[in-house]
Amino acid sequence: MSLNHDKSDKLFSRALNVIPGGIYGHVAPVAGLPTHLPKYIQNASGCRFNDVDGNEWIDFMCGFGAILHGYSHPEIDAFANEQRLKGSIFNQPSPVMVELAESLTNKIDFADWTVFAKNGSDLTTWAIRVAREHTQRPYVIKAKGSYHGVDAWCDPGFGGRVDEDRSKILEFPWNDLECLKTLLKSYANQVSSIILTPYHHAAFAPSIMPTETFWSEVEQVCQKNGIILILDDVRVGGRLHDGGSHRYFNFTPDLSVYSKALGNGYAISACTGKDFLRNASKEVFLTGSCWNDAVAMSAALKSLEISHEFNVAESILAKGKYFSQGMCAIAKKNNLPLNMSGPFSMPYPCFEGDESLFRIQKFCEIAAGKGLYFHPHHNWFISNAHSIADLDLAIDLADQAMCELVDLENS
Repeated sequence: MSLNHDKSDKLFSRALNVIPGGIYGHVAPVAGLPTHLPKYIQNASGCRFNDVDGNEWIDFMCGFGAILHGYSHPEIDAFANEQRLKGSIFNQPSPVMVELAESLTNKIDFADWTVFAKNGSDLTTWAIRVAREHTQRPYVIKAKGSYHGVDAWCDPGFGGRVDEDRSKILEFPWNDLECLKTLLKSYANQVSSIILTPYHHAAFAPSIMPTETFWSEVEQVCQKNGIILILDDVRVGGRLHDGGSHRYFNFTPDLSVYSKALGNGYAISACTGKDFLRNASKEVFLTGSCWNDAVAMSAALKSLEISHEFNVAESILAKGKYFSQGMCAIAKKNNLPLNMSGPFSMPYPCFEGDESLFRIQKFCEIAAGKGLYFHPHHNWFISNAHSIADLDLAIDLADQAMCELVDLENS
């Protein structure tokens, strides 16, 4: 069964006339299921949203990770609206900027200072420049296939890029410490920073957790070689540990970048750093006309407070475990080799042997007809708004979808 998407499709046709591609980037229809998932959303609350055609969905993408506490969270929205009545963008920052910086530096154990922007890309790029300023070295090392934003040094596309954009970017396969050490020998005293995500969450592939010694060895080689260790915690921050993902994996970065769940849907990003990088951070220009947005900062302040008061990271890990184990159980019942890789709070689903991804795509198509928003090529997300009842309903609907998938494959 396919849900009605008439209004969504008509709106998309209008968009094609005035917006290149109609919808672009990671939310472009072609990146998901263009004929089965909605293109436009009308409203959302908790773990559900309604599309423009009136279909209700149980959401397992959470705004691609931006929603941690649930859509339209009443406390966060009330706190943000209180600031909205005072104003949002001024000539100078609002006092809430200081309050939010104090909150972050208090809650993130290694942080001595914080700066703010709007997107993760804003600050991952800024962070590598801070590292270059401090070390006076040009090279940056990242993991192959990792995503750190839309800027030319790291974006996943090719359009408008020249070779020089990545001439100082080096890569090694995730968890391959020997390859990393070889790079460091080949470029001795030339590497400014190593930027990594907490675990490897590449697109179109299962997530890969770090080996037991990965982070301790990365931290050691950085300290030994005077290299700045940058944690890109944009996607994962708040979903493994309320004090930052480095606490979950037991290491300490020099700089860490947060966004997505930081504002629970309000656009904001932050970079925290150690004191020895304070002077370098002041030398790398950082600004944006709307980056001092007091409303988004208020939302982030309340979101952080809720995360720590209610141990939200622990809660969604537990809920994600319940959901993932339930999904694997129904898959086993239907003789489907489902694997949910990565942390339970943001699992990546795939069927073993499904290199073409056709099987997971067909499953997600069938599930979409039942109002389940499952993405076939991206890790899913659990929010704290998902109740056990919501998860049980989703598992039951997914079971029906798997039964239909098996019948279809056997017909």
